[in-house]
Amino acid sequence: MIFKNSTSGVIVDNLITTIQNNRDYLSEIDGKIGDGDHGINMNKGFTMCREKLAGKTYSFSEGLKVLSETLMDDIGGSMGPLYGVFFEEISLSINKENISAEIFAEVLNNSIKAIKDIGNAKPGDKTLLDTLVPAYEAFENAHIKGNNFYDSLNEMKDAAYKGWQSTEDMVAKIGRASRLGERSRGVLDAGATSCYLIIESMADTIQKMLSET
Repeated sequence: MIFKNSTSGVIVDNLITTIQNNRDYLSEIDGKIGDGDHGINMNKGFTMCREKLAGKTYSFSEGLKVLSETLMDDIGGSMGPLYGVFFEEISLSINKENISAEIFAEVLNNSIKAIKDIGNAKPGDKTLLDTLVPAYEAFENAHIKGNNFYDSLNEMKDAAYKGWQSTEDMVAKIGRASRLGERSRGVLDAGATSCYLIIESMADTIQKMLSET
């Protein structure tokens, strides 16, 4: 099972719609232990990307390149650079037309390495890595066990959800919320939340394309 890079720009379009639809939810979560602007900033960057792509035909990697540049150059906060690097690494790693499960796993792993390279976070610190790392590991393990691409994506979504939910009982160790100490426990992490939404949207769109091939 594969999907084609050149005809998969819709993945990016659906990512943008997902963030736009969850703008208020992301800011509401962020407001509980942060400054409450995560949804606003993410929506700003993703919407600007949509405006830049309007009327153009673009591949998955081309769309992510524009999204990455927009997030790094045009939005504030700590998440712009992190997601900018995340999407940039995916764009750079997708260097083949036909994207298989093996290539997709490599892409996810490369994106995790890129995020770790620009920050000090690790799983358990109450960040987006608490969603992303288990998502990648579940996908990779499912693929190694012989699951097809579609079913491996289901495993990825399930692990991403559990990882995201696990941040509620964590104490923040990185970023603004870390200053709250124990008071940061009991609230979902905003970055882990947006990461879950992104992974779910990406997986859902890829599964739709896989089912049509």
